[in-house]
Amino acid sequence: MNKKSINWGILGAGKIAGKFAISLKQVENACLYAVASRSQEKATAFAEKFEVQKAFGSYESMLQNKEIDIVYVATPHVFHYAHSMLSLDFGKAVLCEKPFAMNRKQVEEMIATAKTKNLLLMEAMWTPFLPHIQYLKELLESQKYGKIKKLTADFGFDAPFDEQGRLFKKSLGGGSLLDIGIYPVFLALHTLGIPEKIEAKATLGKTEVDEDCEIRFLYRENVKADLKSSIIKRTPTVAVFELEHAVIEIASRWHEPSTITIISSGETEMKNFEVASYGYEFEARHVQEMLFQGRTESNVMTFQKSLELISLLDKVRELIKLEY
Repeated sequence: MNKKSINWGILGAGKIAGKFAISLKQVENACLYAVASRSQEKATAFAEKFEVQKAFGSYESMLQNKEIDIVYVATPHVFHYAHSMLSLDFGKAVLCEKPFAMNRKQVEEMIATAKTKNLLLMEAMWTPFLPHIQYLKELLESQKYGKIKKLTADFGFDAPFDEQGRLFKKSLGGGSLLDIGIYPVFLALHTLGIPEKIEAKATLGKTEVDEDCEIRFLYRENVKADLKSSIIKRTPTVAVFELEHAVIEIASRWHEPSTITIISSGETEMKNFEVASYGYEFEARHVQEMLFQGRTESNVMTFQKSLELISLLDKVRELIKLEY
């Protein structure tokens, strides 16, 4: 790409889109050019609030704009596949919110389309780009404190029950697993790899979505990861790695910018990682660098990693009998 700046279009004008818009202001050479909603009124209000240059009352009208270089898909889970494919069909690079899609088959089709059209496509799993997670990954790989023996990670909050709300509505991909359980699952994949065996159980509520979910990944040498998610119960939302010679804890809420505490040989060390915004700027910077380099696949959140992640989620859904 020969341009000096990147024009972003945001598809969807909800809460996550707003946080991304604020974070994008921290990114060099990024222009928040357009936003699209199914409602012109909502798009206009979003544009005024977050200083977006153009507002569109339909996704297609925004995607027709030739000035847009990349689209951030920020709609509910169940629409990620369709809206990513639509954006690719219009010749746009795509950063799509997690989960990439509802199942592996959809993810495979998205990747195949991006490859055919020679367009950048990446799942917006922001966690591996955050400074504290990058530090953690390097520390674990160095084996300074030995190998991992156990990982415990949770993410839970108490949401008011709303039968028509995104979190509880099955037709919108509701439930804890795909919304927040994906984070503990990703952390295990990112640090321990693919498990040899998976155990899982969940409580399916009135609307037939998993209101909470408990997962255990089993690895060789008795290594395990205990993972939990809930949309009906507030949990500590911390991640703890038990190593041979230390315990490493990521403070609440561990999946977003946080602090790391290392306890070893009776000594405690805390590391702080300051960020200027919500933290979405790190994945946005990475995506822009990929565009400037002419890449069509991230070298961090690779297609393979997204395929592995959705495969794990598919397996867990199978075990807890959650079907969409």
